Amino acid sequence: MIFRRAAAGEQILLIQDGYGNWGFPKGHVEPGEEVVGGALRECMEETGLERLQVMDGLGSTDWFFRSEEVLVHKYCDYFLIEADPHERATPEESEGIQSVVWLSPEAALGRITYENARHILELGLERLSEKLGSSGSRGAPDPRDDR
Repeated sequence: MIFRRAAAGEQILLIQDGYGNWGFPKGHVEPGEEVVGGALRECMEETGLERLQVMDGLGSTDWFFRSEEVLVHKYCDYFLIEADPHERATPEESEGIQSVVWLSPEAALGRITYENARHILELGLERLSEKLGSSGSRGAPDPRDDR
């Protein structure tokens, strides 16, 4: 869960995947790579952001899907990651990313597609509030969100 500090409060980065769904950057860990390093690399590859700092772990989710008659059990570890507010995010089409958008927490909760990612977003917003010592940006959506 990538966030940045903006004048109107914290903003959350969501990506739109190749299926048109909204969620967080994610991917796989390369052989010999630490989980946190893999998370940062995947975030950089999918969003173009380079100045990222991991603040905290947010737990894991898992799900099942079928791939050519084989049942696959997939796991994903999530982290609270701060982005430089001056750095521009861009969708990496070669990674299957259609769009990236910075949103207020309220708008992100309304747009995120996957229920397990919504749970991570809610947890991340609580953790962010604890770490920054504020109530977060739970007010009205910022009309400039989609910039």
